[in-house]
Amino acid sequence: MSELTDRLYLRKCSLVVGGDGTGLELGDLRISFATQHADFETPNRADIRIYNLSEETARRVQKEFTRVVLQAGYEGNFGLVFGGSVRQVRRGREAGTDTYLDILAADGDRAYNYAVVNATLASGATVRDQADVALGSLADHGVATGHIPDLGGEALPRGKVMYGMARKYMRDAAETSATTWSIQNGAAQMIPVQGYSPGEAISLTAQTGLIGQPEQTNEGIRVRALLNPRFRVGGRIKLDNASILRFKTELRSGAFDKAPRLDDDGLYRILAIDLRGDTRGPDWYADLICVGIDDSAPVGSKLRDTNGGR
Repeated sequence: MSELTDRLYLRKCSLVVGGDGTGLELGDLRISFATQHADFETPNRADIRIYNLSEETARRVQKEFTRVVLQAGYEGNFGLVFGGSVRQVRRGREAGTDTYLDILAADGDRAYNYAVVNATLASGATVRDQADVALGSLADHGVATGHIPDLGGEALPRGKVMYGMARKYMRDAAETSATTWSIQNGAAQMIPVQGYSPGEAISLTAQTGLIGQPEQTNEGIRVRALLNPRFRVGGRIKLDNASILRFKTELRSGAFDKAPRLDDDGLYRILAIDLRGDTRGPDWYADLICVGIDDSAPVGSKLRDTNGGR
């Protein structure tokens, strides 16, 4: 079980905006950000605000740069929290004195929107073979292949023509293999609906970054912690079940069935991560939604992908 043995102090942040082999490090300026990561196929996003850029630098960001790489954490625990494409840049003024530049970025959205499959599989092809064709198309648009588990399934009894959006074939492979698929920091991954991605569980206590009391809700176990770049969608955390505020039962039949159960060993899979940070302000935390290792996402979860049917 992995714990943070170093004190969580001395915040650290790096923001690189770049494109065509050039880039600028803007981490020395005041930066605030909010990132959203979740275990569904719609691309993750980041809203980043940079304060008091020079006029020349602001123009360069607007005209020249197409990608952002955001790293954050603490001295001794620092790493990537978001990487993606710049989708929109806006300039404004705050409180009459400070100027700002807002960047809206998305992770893998070009691949999600434009990657097309055009291939034929021979009889005997597996679910993994079908996923590999779609993953190849995503790779052509800049998305690497991350963790893919054993997808199992029966071999195709006859050949199959694959033509259409890569995301549709990834969705089909996920449904067939009881997994989910998503793009996380530039890599496509698949996670069993009752499993997790490789790596040690992060033990969360008041001493290792837990803020307040975790809560059992109909969306999952809600947890707030200090910002930690090691949190990953599909990864695990460990909680003391005694510290979790239990779900409030309504007085009607079946109401408690909507709440996810507590894992016997206190191990929970991360379904969603919202990060908020401000290098000159109080925000520097992560909000997590988790479920027990042997549970799938709750039926009433707001994490359901509203674009998944397209």
